Amino acid sequence: MSDVSITFDRVTKAFGAFRAVDEVSFALPRGALVTLLGPSGCGKTTTLRLVAGLELPTGGRIEIEGKDVTALAAAERKIAMVFQSYALFPHMNVLENVSYGLLVNGARKASAESEALAMLKTLGLDGLGQRLPSELSGGQQQRVAVARALVLRPKVLLFDEPLSNLDARLRRRVREDIRDLQKKLDLSVVYVTHDQQEALAVSDLVCVMRAGKIAQMGTPNALYEDPADAFIADFMGEANVIQGEVLGPNRIALGGIALDTVMRAHPPGAAQIAVRPESILLQPEGSPGLPGRIQRAAFLGQTREYEIQTPAGELFVVTPAASPAFAPGDAVSCAMQRVIPLRPAA
Repeated sequence: MSDVSITFDRVTKAFGAFRAVDEVSFALPRGALVTLLGPSGCGKTTTLRLVAGLELPTGGRIEIEGKDVTALAAAERKIAMVFQSYALFPHMNVLENVSYGLLVNGARKASAESEALAMLKTLGLDGLGQRLPSELSGGQQQRVAVARALVLRPKVLLFDEPLSNLDARLRRRVREDIRDLQKKLDLSVVYVTHDQQEALAVSDLVCVMRAGKIAQMGTPNALYEDPADAFIADFMGEANVIQGEVLGPNRIALGGIALDTVMRAHPPGAAQIAVRPESILLQPEGSPGLPGRIQRAAFLGQTREYEIQTPAGELFVVTPAASPAFAPGDAVSCAMQRVIPLRPAA
């Protein structure tokens, strides 16, 4: 069996003159959870639909576990998809919803219900088979949709914005459920979201898309700590992107002030510098660092947020709540613990 789950080879999808997906190539490893991430209109949902067979490419080749599926219909691909709306049948109970696909594929009713009950138990829905979808919580409905997909034993499971209908606390719990299930069953999963935190939390690999192309692909840690350019730095979480100068290894100048820091290798000279809000240490005025003055301060329970005016421009800073607190008008020093010199955007 191939170690690659899905291969795109110069895949293009055009709608008239508009290329929603523009010669995209990648090889996604089997048993991994890969997230397609990007702003609205970047091509991530069209890419997911191309994997599913809900759209056929204008050009290029698509393989699933080594088999060419470019021209195959969705029903021939052994792929299951969990939609944003869950798309549960409201007039059917949970057991009927989960067994429906098996019955359509020719399974006997007793066999289909037995497999459906086993899958419900696997997903922690034991005993809920006779309930209607309207009698379930949002998280339970989401797991029913996953059970209905998994009972068909797909080669790849696709998620299209699966948590967008849930509140913040439930989103965190359900995304953990999805990740645990993916690991437990060794599933190959492609997951679409526009939420950066969600992508960082669940993914083995993140594929950031922009204007129909792959802007950067890598582990969550690599994209956050080593973004290719200003677009990735700003999209993968908060980042202060300011103009500066690389003076040498671990030494930069911001606002005309030389600073020691930790950074990746970069040629000396003018450069855009990305600084994560949590990588700035606030200290009293006169300490080593970039001088600044607090413009706004907010207490958020576990953290404090600051907007600070400096010679390099305005900085957004996040500190632990246990750190010393500063008030608007206070003069401070901003020590750059780690910065990211950026390559020019492609």
